[in-house]
Amino acid sequence: MDYLGNVGSLRNGEFPEKDCLFPLVSKLLGYFLVAVSMTVKLPQIMKILENKSVRGLSVAAFEFEVLGYTISLAYCLDKKLPFSAYGELAFLLIQALILVACSYYFSRTLSVSTWVRAVLYFALAPILFTGRVDPLVFEALYGSKYLILLSSKVPQILKNFRNKSTGQLSFSTCLMNLGGAMARVFTSVQENAPFSMVMAIVLAVSMHGIIMIQILLYMSKGEEKQVNDKKMS
Repeated sequence: MDYLGNVGSLRNGEFPEKDCLFPLVSKLLGYFLVAVSMTVKLPQIMKILENKSVRGLSVAAFEFEVLGYTISLAYCLDKKLPFSAYGELAFLLIQALILVACSYYFSRTLSVSTWVRAVLYFALAPILFTGRVDPLVFEALYGSKYLILLSSKVPQILKNFRNKSTGQLSFSTCLMNLGGAMARVFTSVQENAPFSMVMAIVLAVSMHGIIMIQILLYMSKGEEKQVNDKKMS
């Protein structure tokens, strides 16, 4: 991409052509998303630590998030995509692992199957990152990302619906997840990412959007309840 041509056009008071401008915006937006991703899940982590509780949170959802980020990051590395197209996955994976650790720590009991899943993950994840996986198997794994993505969000969505509350879910984290996913659709198209990757991001936008609607809906209902309780007292 001709970055110097874009800079030269701006210096001359001219607006760069669309064919040059969109790739530049995509590249800058991609690196911005990578930078922001370093703190996306920190509000959620801090909220759990402050309240010493995972009330209203789906531990299974966090586990599936880790699995999804792991497969996506390994897939992007294998496809040798530009770092600006997937860099946030590395930071999101680290934060997702911390969230799972917090969830385990503040959960009342941990079953044997939970420990088995943790051991299997740390045994198999390095194999994915080294690329020692048959290409067809890799494609199948990435194809399963749709199911993994649904599995990482649907349990939380259902739990919110049943409880009529979003519990310890962080508004800031969910908002940044939604905004980041929407921006990543644009950058993925510009970076010529695989179609399956773009569709997975579109699905992520839908899931994050539903959770944001729940947060806003149940937040307003909670405020109304507090007002009514004060009036009654």
